Amino acid sequence: MISLDINEKKYQVEVEPDVPLLWVIRDHLQLTGTKFGCGISACGACTVHIDGEAERSCQVSAKEAEGKKITTIEGMPEDHPVKRAWIEDDVPQCGYCHPGQIMQAAALLAENPNPSDSDIDEAMSGNICRCGTYQRIRRAIHIATKSMPKGG
Repeated sequence: MISLDINEKKYQVEVEPDVPLLWVIRDHLQLTGTKFGCGISACGACTVHIDGEAERSCQVSAKEAEGKKITTIEGMPEDHPVKRAWIEDDVPQCGYCHPGQIMQAAALLAENPNPSDSDIDEAMSGNICRCGTYQRIRRAIHIATKSMPKGG
């Protein structure tokens, strides 16, 4: 049994220790907002927060995640500035990658509340959007900065 703290809820899952966290989240816990994209940490669709850091859940084993605070897109408040900005700027086209994009953007803004375009491009470079909404993503991150809590 592996104990996981996901979205401020405790879970006990019976999985092999090396099963990727992504599959525990999606298949065992039915939290399907986190997406499978590539399985090799190259696309960012599976991004979650682990102890406040953006991580690719396809590359973190269930055992490695044990004892850490995990947040998925479902655990991010609906009124989070990044989620609101995504809606305000109508960012998604197909929407598949955007849970990972949002999680990555939220981690960026938690670390750097006023990023430049180059800061955004660098932080978001590992998240692929096949529809090419990169300009809208950047714009939404700038919009979110205006309503992020100040002072951490």
